[in-house]
Amino acid sequence: MSLWLRLNFYYNNFMNKDFPNKIPVFPLSGVIYFPNTSLPLNIFEKRYLDLVEDCMKNDKFMGMVQSIKGDEQLYDVGCLGKIENFKKTQDGRVLVTLSGLSRFEIINEISNSKLYREFEVRYKKFDSDLITNAGDNINTKEMQVLFEKAKIFFRKSGLLLNWKELERLPHNQQIDTLAMISPVSNEEKQKLLETITPLSKIKILSEIIEFYLLGDNYDNYTIQ
Repeated sequence: MSLWLRLNFYYNNFMNKDFPNKIPVFPLSGVIYFPNTSLPLNIFEKRYLDLVEDCMKNDKFMGMVQSIKGDEQLYDVGCLGKIENFKKTQDGRVLVTLSGLSRFEIINEISNSKLYREFEVRYKKFDSDLITNAGDNINTKEMQVLFEKAKIFFRKSGLLLNWKELERLPHNQQIDTLAMISPVSNEEKQKLLETITPLSKIKILSEIIEFYLLGDNYDNYTIQ
């Protein structure tokens, strides 16, 4: 199944359903996970093996939140995912793929006796994550300018990307994918994750990339 069909399948199946207000959370430093994207995970710690096993017994929903210091202090905004692929390995690990659905805000932590943590969350602030055409009002020129900078930035960073495949996606999915895979700091990716509208994401991501390009001979690069 192509990336485009897979993303639309999840939106068509879940956009009209209520997400759980109580979710298990996998805190992971350096991993920023966006709606409209897929995230492969290699699970080997006991507490997170328990988390995934419990998810598979229930609704398969789990949250990903970037940790600030160890696993204790977390950012307030993360992303809800649904386990799409699940595979156990012979050495006891579990390989899963999460399909990103919606961002959430953490309200408070729920006390439990489990090895992993659970939180009360809300999604209202990020309702636009469930609208497949949320980025349709974006000016094509704005996307072109962002892509011009991004292509230079990726090439200078030694990263390869199938730009034609990416450009086939709706604008909001293009932006989320770029934000997730761009070689920028975790703090900058978190800022993008917390930015509500696609148009604001374009502006901030463009500014971040331009900052990294600052000081380089930007005008001498041409887009292929």
